[in-house]
Amino acid sequence: MLGHGFMGSAHAHALRTISYMAWPPPLKPRFVELVGHRPEAVAEMARRYGFERATTDWRVLVEDPDIALFDNVGPNDLHAAPTLAALNAGKHVLCEKPLGRTAPESHELWEAAEAAGVVHMCGFNYRFAPAVRLAREMIAAGEIGEVHSFRGTYLQDWLADPESPYVWRLDRQRAGSGALGDIGAHVIDLARFLVGEIVAGDGRVRTVFPERPGGPVDVDDTVEATVEFEHGAGGAISASRLCHGRRNALTFEVSGTKGSLAFDLERMNELQVYVDDTRPGADAQGFRRVLVTGPGRTHVEQWWPPGHLLSWADTFVNEIHHLLRAIAGECDVAPYGATFEDGYRAAEVCDAILRSSEQRACQRIDYRPARTVTSPA
Repeated sequence: MLGHGFMGSAHAHALRTISYMAWPPPLKPRFVELVGHRPEAVAEMARRYGFERATTDWRVLVEDPDIALFDNVGPNDLHAAPTLAALNAGKHVLCEKPLGRTAPESHELWEAAEAAGVVHMCGFNYRFAPAVRLAREMIAAGEIGEVHSFRGTYLQDWLADPESPYVWRLDRQRAGSGALGDIGAHVIDLARFLVGEIVAGDGRVRTVFPERPGGPVDVDDTVEATVEFEHGAGGAISASRLCHGRRNALTFEVSGTKGSLAFDLERMNELQVYVDDTRPGADAQGFRRVLVTGPGRTHVEQWWPPGHLLSWADTFVNEIHHLLRAIAGECDVAPYGATFEDGYRAAEVCDAILRSSEQRACQRIDYRPARTVTSPA
C-alpha cells in the first residue's frame, strides 16, 4: 500500500474485515509493505496496520516479488508513476480516485493496465453501497421507466473557513483540480453507473478563496455543471468544499417516466422510491422509504441480520471483496466495480467541465479507446 492517511485506514480496515465477514474469503491478504514519505510515520502506521515492512521509496514496493496487489491511496500526484510502474511489473492494482490528475494521465494508466493484462480497479467505493446497487437494479429493470434526468450533489465544509491552512489538495500540480476531481468525480461516476455515458458537459468552477494560510490556491472550490447523457437524458452535478454544516453530504435523485429514486449518504441504508402506480392508494403519500439491509439485498448477504445497518467503511469492504473475487477469477471487475476505463472516463468528464468553464461554452466529450483494447468494454 502506498499512503497511510485516513484512506489508508479505510483500505486496511476493509482488507482485515473481509475475512471476518465473508468466510472463506476469495483470497486472504498478506500485508507485505507500506510506503510513506516520512520514515517515522510510515513505520508507526505499518505497525498499526500490520504490515511486515515499511519504506519511503515506492520503487522498492513495485520491485518486490512478494507483492501481487498494489493498493495506491497516495496523493493524486503519486497515482500515475507508481501505478504505471506496478502495472509494468505485472501487479494487480487498486488506485483511489481520481485515477489521474487529467484525462491524458488517466488514459495512459488505463492503456497500461490493459496491456499488462492484470486486474485493475479505480476506487469509486459508493458503487458498493447497497442502496446504490438497488437503484441501479431498479433502473435497469425499467421500474421508474425511461430515465430523463439525474441530479447529484456532493457538499463538504472542511474548507469553509478561509483561514483553513493550505494543503496539497489546493495545489493544481499535485491535485489536478479541486472540488471537481476530489468529490465531484464521485457524482460523475454515480451518474455514469446509474444512467449511462455522459457525452457533453457545461460547467462553471470558482475559486472563492484564492489565498490560504500557507500559499495561493489554484484549484476550484466549487463546481456546478449540466451534463447530457448518450440516450438523451439530462443531468445536473454540483460539488463544493465550502458548505457550512455539510460534513460529507452526497445525494442524488434519478427521475424517469414512471417514478423517481433518491439517495442521501447521511441515510445510506435507505433508498427513497416513488413509482407512479394507478392502483388505489399506491404511493399516494409520495416517496416511500426502502430499507436496503433487508433479505435478498445485494451487498448485505455477508453482513448482519436484516435491519442491522452498514456504514461508510463497509462500502470499502464490499469493494475490495469484489476486487479479490476478480483476482481469484470468480468474476470481472466491470460492470459493478469501476475499472481504470471508468476512472479515465470520469476524468474526461472532469476535463470537459474545466474546459467549458474556461471557454464559457458546452463541450462535447470524445472518449479515446485504449490501443490495446480490441472490443468495447
